[in-house]
Amino acid sequence: MPQDPLLSRLDLNLLVSLDALLRERNVTRAAERLHLSQPSLSTALSRLRIHFDDDLLARRGNAYELTPLATRLLEHTTLALSTVRRVFESQARWNASESTREFTIHGSDYALATIAPLVSRMASAEAPDVRFRFVPTSSPAIDDVMARLASLDGVLLPHGIVKDRPSLDLWRDDWVLLAAEDNPLGDTVPTLANLSALPWVFTYQTRAAFTAVGRQLEQLGLRPRVEVVAESFALLHLFVEHTERLALIQRKLVPLITRMGGLRVYELPFDAVPLIEALWWHPAHDNDPGHEWLREMFAAAARELD
Repeated sequence: MPQDPLLSRLDLNLLVSLDALLRERNVTRAAERLHLSQPSLSTALSRLRIHFDDDLLARRGNAYELTPLATRLLEHTTLALSTVRRVFESQARWNASESTREFTIHGSDYALATIAPLVSRMASAEAPDVRFRFVPTSSPAIDDVMARLASLDGVLLPHGIVKDRPSLDLWRDDWVLLAAEDNPLGDTVPTLANLSALPWVFTYQTRAAFTAVGRQLEQLGLRPRVEVVAESFALLHLFVEHTERLALIQRKLVPLITRMGGLRVYELPFDAVPLIEALWWHPAHDNDPGHEWLREMFAAAARELD
């Protein structure tokens, strides 16, 4: 196979320098981040400017700003570095007890709070030097999840958001209604009329980032009066307590949330669409022995949850 002429002319160490420069927006801080001298990073920046025919870092007063090209490159460098690391982390044989690999998993704070602590405890017994990086997702990240999946070890999301990617179903959950103790509902059984009349806190409300049960409210003819959008299930109670607001929350999260006190949980007055949480990954990981071990850890943790 002929060698790529572009790659043959490039020093791929420049990718590391480029990522540090774009993130720090400062030659001195980038050099400190990489434990290199400032002249070395200045030389790298000069070479990168020649290659891209762009300043990349443009001085504005006493600071530097990214040029439009540099802003676009920042996303690419993160993905490229992650992919390069995965190439050199690959092993013909996987020995969990000897590995120092780091696994990066993204997911909602609900998913991470539910299974991540259990996975980390179970994994540490087998692989004391393996490290996990659990990262809560945001709406932009979910909107771009298909592209981001290639740079991650996995994403914890319910069915209905990701398609056409390998997955492992982990657990099933249902939804309940969260309200403050002093909510006007009191001891009454909530009705659809109550849900329509009272204000709401929603978690995700974009084209790609949403909850199926939130969409179901609209299908039932309700138009929830959303006063707050808080992209965190674990923080919903802060926006509910001492207000008339309602929120939808997963039943498995109720013990964590209600220990704060001052809250009430109601059953919903309709049959809510159940939630099936899954671990999704890029097909490139299918035959990776380390990733197979990771999936086994999540499967074992899911059985413990049940």
